[in-house]
Amino acid sequence: MKKILNHLFEYKTLTRSQARDILVQVSENKFSEAEIASLITVYLMRTITIDELQGFKDALMELALPVQLNSDCIDIVGTGGDGKNTFNISTLSCFIVAGTGNKVAKHGNYGASSISGSSNVMEQLGYRFKTSGEALNRELDHANICFLHAPLFHPALKVVGSIRKHLGVRTFFNMLGPMVNPASPRFQLVGVFNLEMARIYNYLLQQGDTAFTILHSLDGYDEISLTGDTKVITNKGEQILSAEKLGKRIVLPSELHGGNSAEEAAQLFLKILKGEGTWSQHAVVIANAAMALHCMNPSNNYETCYQLALESLESGKAYKCLQTLVS
Repeated sequence: MKKILNHLFEYKTLTRSQARDILVQVSENKFSEAEIASLITVYLMRTITIDELQGFKDALMELALPVQLNSDCIDIVGTGGDGKNTFNISTLSCFIVAGTGNKVAKHGNYGASSISGSSNVMEQLGYRFKTSGEALNRELDHANICFLHAPLFHPALKVVGSIRKHLGVRTFFNMLGPMVNPASPRFQLVGVFNLEMARIYNYLLQQGDTAFTILHSLDGYDEISLTGDTKVITNKGEQILSAEKLGKRIVLPSELHGGNSAEEAAQLFLKILKGEGTWSQHAVVIANAAMALHCMNPSNNYETCYQLALESLESGKAYKCLQTLVS
C-alpha cells in the first residue's frame, strides 16, 4: 500500500486494472485501517477519474455474492453525501413504486455520512437482512420489493464500513453504491450530489443496457427535493425541471429534515408511508416515485406516473408492501 499511496500523493491516477486490484486486496483484509483511510482520503482531496471508478466497480461486482431475480426490477438510490440529513426519500419512493405493482430491488447500506441510511431504517422497522435468492424472489412475489443490504453482498464494503462511519464524510464508496447492486436491475433511478458526478454516471450508465434516470437538485440534493429546480438525465438526453412541474409546489429545506437518530428516522418513515406525513413530505416522495415509474415506462407521461404514485400512497398499497415485507 505504501507504494500505491506515494503514487497517489504525487497527483498521479490509477488505471482501471490497478484500481480493481487495490479494492480486491482491501476486501481480502490485506491493508490496515490506517492505510485504507489514507486511500479514501486521496479521493476527498481530488476528483476520482472514470477509470478509477470503473476499476473499483469491477472489483466489487467481481467479488459480489451473485443474486438472480426472476423479475425486471428498478432500484431507487442516492449516492448520499449531500450533507442535507433528509428523511429516507429514496427508500420511501421504493415502497410507493412497489405499491403500484412494479418490482423493486432496493440496494442499501447503513448511513456513513448521514444519521440513518436505508439499512438503518429497514432494521428499525423489523426487517431481517438476507442473501438467499429464493427468499428475495419470494419477497418480490408477495411484496413487490426486496432489500439487499450491501455489506452482505460485497466483502470490501463490509471491511470499510467502520472506517467510513468514523470518517463521517462522503467518500468514493458513496459514488460506488448505486452502481453495484448485485441483482443488476434493468432500471435505475440514481440521485447524485453534484453535476460532476451526474456527468460521470451518465458516461458509465451509457456503457450498459440499463434504462436509467439520473437526478440532481441544483441546490445540492441527491434526489428530487422540490426545494428548487432539478437536473434530469436519461438515456435519451437531459433537461431541467421545476419543483412546480415535478411536485406541484416548492418545499422548504426544513420540511425535509430526517430526524436526529435512526429511531426518529424510522418513526418518520412509517408516518409518511402510512399517509400521515405533511403535504411537503408526501409531495417529495411522490415526485421521486413518479420519476421512477416514468423511467420504467417512458410511454406514460410524467403526470400519469405522478397520479399512480399518489394513488399508491393514499390507498395504503405502499404501506401494505412494507407490512408484507417485514411480516
